[in-house]
Amino acid sequence: MRPAMTVLLNRSMCFAACLCQTKQPQQTLLKPVTRVGVGLHSGESAVVRLVPARANEGRFFQKGNEAGGQSFRVPAFVKNVRDTRLSTCLGEGPAIVRTVEHLLSALEGLGVDNCQIDIDGNEVPLLDGSAREWVQAIEESGLVVASNSEGLPADREVLVIEEPITSIQGDSFIAAFPAPSTRLTYGIDFPQVPAIGTQWFTWIPEGPASYKHEVAPARTFGIYEQIEQLRAAGLIKGGSLENALVCSKDKGWLNPPLRFGDEPCRHKLLDLIGDLALCASPGHPGLPLAHIVAFKASHSLHVKFGEAILRHQI
Repeated sequence: MRPAMTVLLNRSMCFAACLCQTKQPQQTLLKPVTRVGVGLHSGESAVVRLVPARANEGRFFQKGNEAGGQSFRVPAFVKNVRDTRLSTCLGEGPAIVRTVEHLLSALEGLGVDNCQIDIDGNEVPLLDGSAREWVQAIEESGLVVASNSEGLPADREVLVIEEPITSIQGDSFIAAFPAPSTRLTYGIDFPQVPAIGTQWFTWIPEGPASYKHEVAPARTFGIYEQIEQLRAAGLIKGGSLENALVCSKDKGWLNPPLRFGDEPCRHKLLDLIGDLALCASPGHPGLPLAHIVAFKASHSLHVKFGEAILRHQI
């Protein structure tokens, strides 16, 4: 996402959502960069290597590419979502990659349109529970204009919302409204946890720095009284006070200080960006040109909303 995006749009030819050209080239990484960590749900160590990719390749996970072994490519597309229980899991054939949303959020937020993600393991490392360390990895690598197989750059295209699109589940919803620039507004409501309560946060992409400082540092969070139940279900085996905020219904935050007063709400918006990154066409951003408003949404609703956008696309 870059400031002052210019969209070349013929509105008479647009339906509810359409891909429109911009005056910006696709980007990729300058050089490979590696991070190692533990998965939130599996508790197992994994190695992730971010590798430059050609224009129009998009973002995809590469598994099992050791010498002599079978290799599987898992494109970061909505259609490849396998599970959305407390995280977003992708799959292609027998290959599974869990908890992809924080990494994809950082790639989307910093404008990495094309990236090969080599992963040794089944779950993307949680690191500190936010997207901050992924942002640091991308900055360590640097960005360049992506070239195709002929050595030529390619233009980016952005999804433009022309009519409202909504997804509703109980009292939770996500809606996209036509707007001259991208804006995301997220609301959460935890009346049973007074330290969290009701929060709203609005973010306007104004270049990579805005994502880096306003969204990326927000950490995942959990309710203390639900931890044992989740672990009994085989989840959050890798969660700890070092990589997640934990809040008790009665005692409040168990591991302050927070990075933002509304850090839980900002983290939910971080997740939304990562899940909507799955709406990307190869080499293009997933976030549409629209004002997106979400309230009490989940990974499941994020994905359903992404599917709704693509259904309305021309």
